Amino acid sequence: MTRALKQNQRNRLAAETDLNSSARGHGGLLSVCLVSPSRYRTGMSSLGFQAVYALLSESLHIRCERAFLPEREELEEYRRSGTPLLSLESQRPLADFDLIAFSTSFEPDYLNIPILLKLARIPLYSAGRSESDPLLIAGGAAFFINPEPVADFIDAICIGEGEDLIPPLLAALLSPDLSGRSELLAALSSIPGIYVPSLYQPQYDGDRLQGYAAASGAPLPVTRISACLEQHPPASSQILTEDTEFGDMFLVEVSRGCPRGCRFCSSGFIYGTFRQQPYDHLVSAVDKGLEYRSKVGLVGAAVSDYADIGRLCRYIVDKGARVSVSSLRIDRIDADMLDALLASGHKTISLAPEGGSQRLRDLIRKNLTESQILDACEMLISRDILNLKLYVIIGLPTETEEDLHELVRLVGEIRERVIERARANKRLGEITLSVNPFIPKPFTPFQWCGMEPLPSLERKVKLLESRLRPLSNVKFKIESLRESYLQALLSRGDRRLAPLLAAMADGDNLKKASRRCEIDTDHYVQRKIAVDECLPWSVIGTAETALLRREYERAVEIAG
Repeated sequence: MTRALKQNQRNRLAAETDLNSSARGHGGLLSVCLVSPSRYRTGMSSLGFQAVYALLSESLHIRCERAFLPEREELEEYRRSGTPLLSLESQRPLADFDLIAFSTSFEPDYLNIPILLKLARIPLYSAGRSESDPLLIAGGAAFFINPEPVADFIDAICIGEGEDLIPPLLAALLSPDLSGRSELLAALSSIPGIYVPSLYQPQYDGDRLQGYAAASGAPLPVTRISACLEQHPPASSQILTEDTEFGDMFLVEVSRGCPRGCRFCSSGFIYGTFRQQPYDHLVSAVDKGLEYRSKVGLVGAAVSDYADIGRLCRYIVDKGARVSVSSLRIDRIDADMLDALLASGHKTISLAPEGGSQRLRDLIRKNLTESQILDACEMLISRDILNLKLYVIIGLPTETEEDLHELVRLVGEIRERVIERARANKRLGEITLSVNPFIPKPFTPFQWCGMEPLPSLERKVKLLESRLRPLSNVKFKIESLRESYLQALLSRGDRRLAPLLAAMADGDNLKKASRRCEIDTDHYVQRKIAVDECLPWSVIGTAETALLRREYERAVEIAG
């Protein structure tokens, strides 16, 4: 390892505060490296990654370390010097660990898995590894939505939530009765929620997936596991460092899943029943966090739907601390929560109307009227919150130019209210319209829809830009259309994408890699799928299949 790489690792460790260092296993029978396929700043900002680290490292039988995608300069140094990828804590080569565990919530991180394996000098495909190679396991929301694009790289995948999956997984890994990779993988496949891809062979007819052939004893489909949150302490920050997106905060999860069931969003379907942490559990976690930070970030897909959100925010502020949340549900703006955010110095509040017109909001089952949106904005503006961020989606199924005009009109209505209040206060406010292209996600009613072609989306972006440009105090932001296309590809892909990801890890861009591998990416991204067609993610079982189809059919009826 070069001196520069070693010093970078030391600097990161020196800047960290481990809230539970005394509870970590420092020896043990099994060495595990928990890997985030993203850079340190992003990986350590993930509460999911930190929660899994706690579950692994608190076992007396496990010695758990961490690794991350190197920064660009570090990546060049690794390659220049020929240094194999090393862990953060002991600078040990990843290939020397017994187990490597990938954790990620986002499909674009799939691109980095082959890069990391190549850096670590571990055979890319699971079929090419020997008994001397580490076992590769993966988990996180991305993997239990659709693991297939990287399934050939991974030995076992956790389909569900770590609180209930990791204990039996570790018990099997530590069992003295299991010897050899094949025997171990067979035993892991018998654990509910553990998917061993090598035991499931996809069956194709031309370019269409027909189904999966499972080895004897391997369950088909694999059950997704949801944990009972009341039986576990809230997921919260384990290691604090300024070098994260939320470096000044202690993070704590208040709820899991979403009760809304918007037709485009996986959060309302993949987590099962909406679950909330008991208030007393959260207070205990907050009290601990306030020993280290004066600001608490409340985490969840539907934070404002938490039953005691106002009470919890008020508790934090009454303790002399500040509170932060992500976006607020427009019809669930609690007065106590809002007052706490104001007391915490919030100058910008994010809202998510998603659909620009009433027709689209009905189509996606957002259950929001224009009056509710304007009333929520009025409530914020009346408290002198004049900076509003609005999240909307373009390219939703059946969207027309008229829907975009309705979006511009709605932004104008909100802008007038902000300007009126700003004049009275002699203080400018700003509206940021954050636009994201629609990406069809597995396990949603819109999983059968295709993504709108990029040229069409580009025309819509130009239309919005031209209509919004004359409006002062309105800022327009658009997510990268090409990155959204890539995310759609990874969301809807199957195992035939593995060579493409390997080619991109070698430096090819998507276009060149798809040509080299003879893969029609538009087929995956833009095609409308028949409801009776086998989906790549159908290897994962869900109780919501009939519900998804019913909601899709209702959306088709609304669209006319």
